[in-house]
Amino acid sequence: MRILVVEDDSKIASFVANGLKQNGYAVDCAKDGEEGLDLMTSTTYDAAVLDLMLPRVDGLTLLGTLRKKKIHTPVLILSAKASVDDRIKGLQAGGDDYLTKPFVFSELLARVQALIRRATHATEPMTLSHGDLSLDLQTREVTRAGQRIELQAKEFALLEMFLRHPDRPITKTMILEGIWDYSYEPQTNVVDVLVSRLRSKVDKDFPVKLIHTMRGFGYVLKTD
Repeated sequence: MRILVVEDDSKIASFVANGLKQNGYAVDCAKDGEEGLDLMTSTTYDAAVLDLMLPRVDGLTLLGTLRKKKIHTPVLILSAKASVDDRIKGLQAGGDDYLTKPFVFSELLARVQALIRRATHATEPMTLSHGDLSLDLQTREVTRAGQRIELQAKEFALLEMFLRHPDRPITKTMILEGIWDYSYEPQTNVVDVLVSRLRSKVDKDFPVKLIHTMRGFGYVLKTD
């Protein structure tokens, strides 16, 4: 899943982006409202974290423009403006939730996850599974045949992508766009390396292999 952070304070932007990445999200960052608007009108995001006091185009104007264009990306406003009137203005302009600075990252993460669940009009499953492989989205615990498997952040994100689309081919481009950052310039074999790492953890010690290569296309998670 891909999230946009629109924040002109580089320290805050880095903190939020790094936290989201560590939780398996691909993150793009915009340093002003104009750049944020350009990205949100040209790229599909699962959610956005938006400051209000931005250079070039302020957050309220950005929100209003998005909603007029019928772009319904869920937006969490992250602002130092903490009054009731400010919160009301932000929500009326098109924000879906409002969090004031300073903030605790765990709360920001929970709010972003809630926005994504509501936007999909479905109850987010707490567990994804295929065969004897299981991934708990809440505890981030992965098991196969009851055996716990420790995964790094990008390995977890890749496995989640596979488990959300079992038996469906996933291209290398889809993996790059879903897991790496907007500004990332990948090496030619970066996807292959990540898939190899994941395979070594979820397939190597088990007789039935789940992650299969589709030569010239990508990969697929299947039991046969």
